[in-house]
Amino acid sequence: MPDLHLKVTYIDINECLLLPWLIFVELKLGQKLNEGKTKQIFELVDEPGHVLVQSKDQITAGNAVRKDQMEGKAAIANKTTSCVFKLLQDAGFKTAFVRQHSETAFVASRCEMIPIEWVCRRIATGSFLKRNPGVKEGYRFSPLKMEMFFKDDANNDPQWSEEQLLAAGFELAGLTIGRCEVDIMSKSTVAIFEVLEKAWATQDCTLVDMKIEFGVNVTTKEIVLADVIDNDSWRLWPAGDRSQQKDKQVYRDLKEVTPEAMQMVKRNFEWVAERVKLLLESQAKGRVVVLMGSTSDVAHCEKIRKACGSYGIPCHLRVTSAHKGPDETLRIKAEYEGDGVPTIFVAVAGRSNGLGPVMSGNTAYPVINCPPITPDWGAQDIWSSLRMPSGLGCSTVLSPEAAAQFAAQILGLNDHLVWARLRASMLNTWVSLKQADKKLQECSL
Repeated sequence: MPDLHLKVTYIDINECLLLPWLIFVELKLGQKLNEGKTKQIFELVDEPGHVLVQSKDQITAGNAVRKDQMEGKAAIANKTTSCVFKLLQDAGFKTAFVRQHSETAFVASRCEMIPIEWVCRRIATGSFLKRNPGVKEGYRFSPLKMEMFFKDDANNDPQWSEEQLLAAGFELAGLTIGRCEVDIMSKSTVAIFEVLEKAWATQDCTLVDMKIEFGVNVTTKEIVLADVIDNDSWRLWPAGDRSQQKDKQVYRDLKEVTPEAMQMVKRNFEWVAERVKLLLESQAKGRVVVLMGSTSDVAHCEKIRKACGSYGIPCHLRVTSAHKGPDETLRIKAEYEGDGVPTIFVAVAGRSNGLGPVMSGNTAYPVINCPPITPDWGAQDIWSSLRMPSGLGCSTVLSPEAAAQFAAQILGLNDHLVWARLRASMLNTWVSLKQADKKLQECSL
């Protein structure tokens, strides 16, 4: 197939919108690697290891038994996918997504796709009810219900078990899909669903269920979230009300496809694409204020600030002594209480910690003690942080990184972006342990 050239418009993914200025980038497309019902994938000649994923204006249902053209769907789907992948990537999930490149296409790492759809369900509906008679619609799965389906249009994508997937022994990009890889995809699916569920909750919208796919990055040999996540991928019920559903199920349920019906479907897709941009915005921005008793504690405090940055939390460093200047300590406290921003104070004081107790006794905001313990008097100094007078509720965390994580867990209760980074960090820690164990077992054989 001859090389193709495609002139496209670069989009700033931070906005997920067409910008008032346009930068035209000429892409040299190689061979078409794949074409599905709703997208085409092209090799990028000048970007080895990358591909262009071009969306189509086609909408389908029932393995394309029903299919129609919906003008503008490609742009809507591409905007939705790009925003969702940006949210997940910023949180720390490994994905194939690289950048949105035009109104209807994005650039991704080239992957060999694992032919499994991973379906995660919070609420029982749709095909699950048909396969599980007796279960009432609306049954809530806690923990989440996981299912796998082998991608085989001719046989209507049959449901598979983990045992079938392991027995298949898929080898993709030099990686054999075994127990470790299946566990990673399973854990990742749950974490991804939970992050998107919490994000959609900020829009008073229930994520009912979702399907995703993974691939093996041909360059890094890692399993990554791949393909697309758009309005074909999930069920969304505003206010938890199925009658208000905004996903592709509306199209599936059409008794007759008319121009008016297709306009209604398109409006639903546009509704999702507009609101998905809001998932990238924090709904309740908070901060951490680190109070240190002396500049000798700066190195300890910088570790807290750096760790806060990894969760996207602003962190301010201040110097004040509750023993030598209690009036100034309380003035600083009032400064941060006065603007209404959710704040967590971290008290860093060695020797005799007066900062934490004084702050805790004079504010309703959370206070965390994080004393810089030294080898000489540490065993004695720690008691000034641990043994508090009655009526004080400050906790004590010795590790600066752990203090930042604790603060993030508090702020994450009301900030889905902070929570997403925490959830991704948990997953990545689990994955690293799983991979380390696999490597050790291989070395032992």
